[in-house]
Amino acid sequence: MNGISRVAVIGGGAWGTALAATTARKGLATTLYARDAQTVSSIRETGENTRYLPGVRLPSGIEASADPAMALQGAEAVLLVVPAQTLRGVLRAVRPMLPAGAPLVLCSKGIEQETGLFASDVVHAELGAWPLAVLSGPSFASDVARGLPTAVTLAAESDTLAESLAAALSSQTFRVYASSDVLGVEAGGALKNVLAIAAGAVAGRGLGASAQAAIVTRGFVELRRLGEALGARPETLMGLSGLGDLVLTCASSQSRNFSYGVALGEGRDLSGLKLAEGVHSAAIAARLARERGIEAPIIETVAAILRGVLSLDAAIEALLSRPLKREEA
Repeated sequence: MNGISRVAVIGGGAWGTALAATTARKGLATTLYARDAQTVSSIRETGENTRYLPGVRLPSGIEASADPAMALQGAEAVLLVVPAQTLRGVLRAVRPMLPAGAPLVLCSKGIEQETGLFASDVVHAELGAWPLAVLSGPSFASDVARGLPTAVTLAAESDTLAESLAAALSSQTFRVYASSDVLGVEAGGALKNVLAIAAGAVAGRGLGASAQAAIVTRGFVELRRLGEALGARPETLMGLSGLGDLVLTCASSQSRNFSYGVALGEGRDLSGLKLAEGVHSAAIAARLARERGIEAPIIETVAAILRGVLSLDAAIEALLSRPLKREEA
């Protein structure tokens, strides 16, 4: 494919705004669609997304719009940055406006709760054989928006498409590695959200750094087991979109999933907290593990806690009382 000079970003939240900032900073013509008129006005008038990224000055060159047709017009690549649970509805709404042949880059992480499908499968179900890529990796929106060094993975079934998009989106501070393992990148991004809730709960309960290291390490074992059972490549799960993203997400209050877990561990009211995609993904991840005969006690435990059928104290006791076995088992 030819070089990309115009990009549309669908989704005016923190991550969508951050990605629009990095493409605009590189010099690509960038339009950002946000359904919230206040967000559009804020970006246009103050150069900031005061709702989702307050205090972060955005580069000039971002054209914000509440009109999806205007945002998509002439786009040579479309970055879809919407929650997994709303992706299908967004695709149906924008399908008539999508520029023919413009590749879609999925930039959100999660599993559709109702169907158990990863985002790429949802796109194929709604759009058919559309050129598609997924982008994931250890990245916080505020870091990317500020132009701080970040490395992520972009995967597409076509090596040519993956390499072209990686080159188009990469900049001096935003390094994009190409891959052809779409499922691996998606699996790592979705499953780490569930494990981040577990790590946050351990921190919120005050169980100590040693316990947190243990939950992250054993959680990664589960991520690898289930990811490989789903068809992901081991090297992808060991890379930026798997292990890298897990390490970042399980260690910072900037992670919504980790913060949700901390609140859970502290016994705080969970209503009103920001969207934590792992809350939606936990039950389906546990089901996928059971269906494939994969032992995933941490994922199962998080799902049970979120369903309200297991208390946190009982969950801790159950995990600590599991039979001892060899570490590699």
